[in-house]
Amino acid sequence: MSGQIDGGNGTGGAYRGYRDTAQVDMPMAPPRASGPSTLPGARLVTPSHAAASADRPVPGQRTAASGPIPLPPAESVPLAQICTVERHLDEILAAVPQPHPIELAVLDAQGLLCAEEVVSQRALPAFDQAALDGYAARAEDVVGALPHAPVELAVVGESVAGAGAPSSIGPGLALKVAAGAMLPAGADVVVPAVWTDGGAVTVAVQAGPPAGSYVRRTGDDVAPGDPAVQVGTPIGPAQISLLAAVGRERVLVRPRPRIAVLSAGSELVDIGTPPAPGQVVDVNSYALAAAARDAGAEAYRSGILPSDPRRLSEVLESQLLRSDLVLVAGTFASGGFDMVQEALSALGDMRFRQVTMHPGPAQGFGRLGRDEIPVICIPGEPVAALVAFEVFVRPAIRLMLGKRQLFRRTVQAIAGQALVSPLGYRQYLHGTVMRHPDGGYVVEPVGDGTDALLARMARANCLIVVDEDVTEVAAGGLVTVMPLLLGG
Repeated sequence: MSGQIDGGNGTGGAYRGYRDTAQVDMPMAPPRASGPSTLPGARLVTPSHAAASADRPVPGQRTAASGPIPLPPAESVPLAQICTVERHLDEILAAVPQPHPIELAVLDAQGLLCAEEVVSQRALPAFDQAALDGYAARAEDVVGALPHAPVELAVVGESVAGAGAPSSIGPGLALKVAAGAMLPAGADVVVPAVWTDGGAVTVAVQAGPPAGSYVRRTGDDVAPGDPAVQVGTPIGPAQISLLAAVGRERVLVRPRPRIAVLSAGSELVDIGTPPAPGQVVDVNSYALAAAARDAGAEAYRSGILPSDPRRLSEVLESQLLRSDLVLVAGTFASGGFDMVQEALSALGDMRFRQVTMHPGPAQGFGRLGRDEIPVICIPGEPVAALVAFEVFVRPAIRLMLGKRQLFRRTVQAIAGQALVSPLGYRQYLHGTVMRHPDGGYVVEPVGDGTDALLARMARANCLIVVDEDVTEVAAGGLVTVMPLLLGG
């Protein structure tokens, strides 16, 4: 179902659009004597047919007895810097630019949205033609033809695709034609070759199709002045075929947004450098550039930000000049500025805040530089970085592309294991979703919600989304699942 994003209530941005969601609407469970579901405002999601085994500990999984996942102490984060996922997302969507349409060759326009109404100046097809191999004839000559009582017609010639010489037939005559060949004047039907004996001088017609059968008339597909491709149409192979047919070599489209991807952190080394003790390979710039390209952007991997303040500022300023959006992944200081935060804040209004999501609540956003280019800062931990990309960056890219569907479609699935989530935080768990033999979906997490391992994330095909007011999902309860389909 669809829910409208309304930022006009004083808690969000000005963006108004539609996001595809699936609401969890389960009955309240009875109060529990202990565990996270006894916390004020907490909710426990259980199956309607709750089994006695629902509370059994699951290997590698936190249980209700373990308590909720630890959260940052409330006093450590100023109240003004805490916001919901929706508010942070709406602020981003309200600020992203709409790139001006550009003209591209039709093949280069594949995957983009058409930004003009392409009106055909020619008829398709341009002449009456045969729709398949057979014999062009008059319908009144072959009416009543049967396998045991065929109709004999004289074959007066043959027409192949590409032959432009006009021809005609009269009563009792037929012309052998190939698919796409010009139809002779006087003919109003093509008898498929398989309904005949295939004769070359005379042909025995064993079935008579009605007038107009297997004939393509001039302009049947597109008439002159008809719109061939409309504004907002995704350009795929079929649209490219049509554009070529109407003679368009170039077309106006919504361009791919240019996304610069940077990583911040003194502990980072490039992929070709063996990491020393205390160092880690910069995987974020690779993963996030790949994710941006999968979302439809033209992503540039700019790599690790320099540690020299002057060089750092130069790199950031240059990326703002060449990009429609800048994405920075890093572990930013809480309660104060580090070097990257200071360099970003010197270029404009940059805000860092705690967002009520897990993993990766530390997020940042601003519009920097002369052109107020959107800059999104996300956590440096690789799993949290990709989760933040899905939640905040991917919808922004799709909005810049002009897509109507900004968000991945979600489904409701049965939890194969008990899940625990921090109260007040929306949790995103990597999982594996499968179709149930009896219908619907079943999902299982690929790891504990408190860990962040790349190999486990690579095995996942979805994100399990647990609402802020749910602290526990019993095995068999319903959860919202976001399938992570490539290019989806």
